[in-house]
Amino acid sequence: MPQLDAGARHRVRFTLNGAPAEVEVEPRTLLTDALRHGLGLTGTHVGCEHGVCGACTVAIDGVPARACLTLAVGVEGCDLRTVEGLAPEPGRLGVLQAAFRRHHALQCGFCTAGILMSLDAYLRLRPRAGRAELTEVVGGHLCRCTGYAPILAAALEAAAILRGEDPSGPATREATDAEKAHA
Repeated sequence: MPQLDAGARHRVRFTLNGAPAEVEVEPRTLLTDALRHGLGLTGTHVGCEHGVCGACTVAIDGVPARACLTLAVGVEGCDLRTVEGLAPEPGRLGVLQAAFRRHHALQCGFCTAGILMSLDAYLRLRPRAGRAELTEVVGGHLCRCTGYAPILAAALEAAAILRGEDPSGPATREATDAEKAHA
């Protein structure tokens, strides 16, 4: 990264949810602040501001990253995806989002965007991921409302749909049964 003048503002250019974007920031501006305040994308939440809770997770060049730990100037030239980029078009939910809705996998919704981003990135790499792997992915996020059972059921259903399989298969049924037992 080039040497930056600490007092000056810098124009950062990148791809955001498939479209060219730019934002002017100070060198110390966090990516969460650039997204929320500089670009008006409020889907990326600010939770712990220490990278622990996962609410701020975005994908940078396809890899999940904590936006609260990333300087905005560090995404120069990168391909950035936020939760707003999961929807295939305005007014239509993506596969994971729709599965979360069907399984009531969100309550307050604060953690949801980060969980969706981590699951989306993981399922792109490992479309055949099973319950144990998805539990590990979701385990990197703090959710105080759902108890994770509906989140895992939704993730397993979305994975099956993304693979072109029947979402009512054995893995999804097992997750749904666990979800019902949890309720």
